[in-house]
Amino acid sequence: MKFTEEHEWLRVEGDVVVVGITTHAAEQLGDVVFVELPEAGTEVSADEEVVVIESVKAASDILAPLDGEIVEVNSPIVDEPSKVNEDPEGEAWFFKMKLEDMSAMDELMDEAAYKNFIG
Repeated sequence: MKFTEEHEWLRVEGDVVVVGITTHAAEQLGDVVFVELPEAGTEVSADEEVVVIESVKAASDILAPLDGEIVEVNSPIVDEPSKVNEDPEGEAWFFKMKLEDMSAMDELMDEAAYKNFIG
């Protein structure tokens, strides 16, 4: 897995990348009560707002980590947003995307660098 400074994780599955938020981010948010996902087929650019997430503490935007196309979204978390707190780095992924350039993943943090980043 790779990680962003915005506390997203990315996991490569074949020719797509699965994107979600880290356990650290989910803990910082508190109880998630609302998730709005993008539509499949949406072209996104890095740092573009693609997901809206609200918790009892705050509302946040999840940004596209890299340039590409959203090819699938995890609809069950819209109906059960609490899954984001229960399994943020597993079943509660947000979307899958096809990257314009897979080598862009090399610029992201590995797990050791992310753990150092969050201190």
